[in-house]
Amino acid sequence: MTKPSNDRRGSSTERGYGYKWQKSRDGHLREHPYCTMCSTDQRPVAATIVDHKIAPKLKDAKDSGDPVRIKAAWKLFWNPKNWASLCKFCHDSTKQRMEKTGRLPGCRVDGRPTDPGHHWNRG
Repeated sequence: MTKPSNDRRGSSTERGYGYKWQKSRDGHLREHPYCTMCSTDQRPVAATIVDHKIAPKLKDAKDSGDPVRIKAAWKLFWNPKNWASLCKFCHDSTKQRMEKTGRLPGCRVDGRPTDPGHHWNRG
C-alpha cells in the first residue's frame, strides 16, 4: 500500500508510475538512449527520463470519476508515440518552460528566435 501524498499531484503510483511504468521506461531508454531535445551526432547526450509529450493528467482524470476521461488518460499514458527520451536538464528546464509559456526557447545562429510563433518569425 502506498503512503498518501499531500502533493496536489498525488503520489507517483497514483499518477501511474509504478513497476510496470519503470519496466516500460527502461525498455524505451534502451531503444532511445539519447535526449531528443539537445543531442546531436557530434554531441550525444544520454537520456535519463521518459517524458510524456502530451501530459495524460491521469490523476485529474481519476479524480473526475469520468470513465471515458480515465480511459483516454490511460491510453495516452501508455502510448509509446507520446513518449520522448530527455536528459534531466531538458526535462527540468527547457520542457517546463515550453509547457508554461507555449514557446520554444533559444535562438538560431542568425539570432532569430527558434520559436516559429515568435513575432520576429511571422511573415
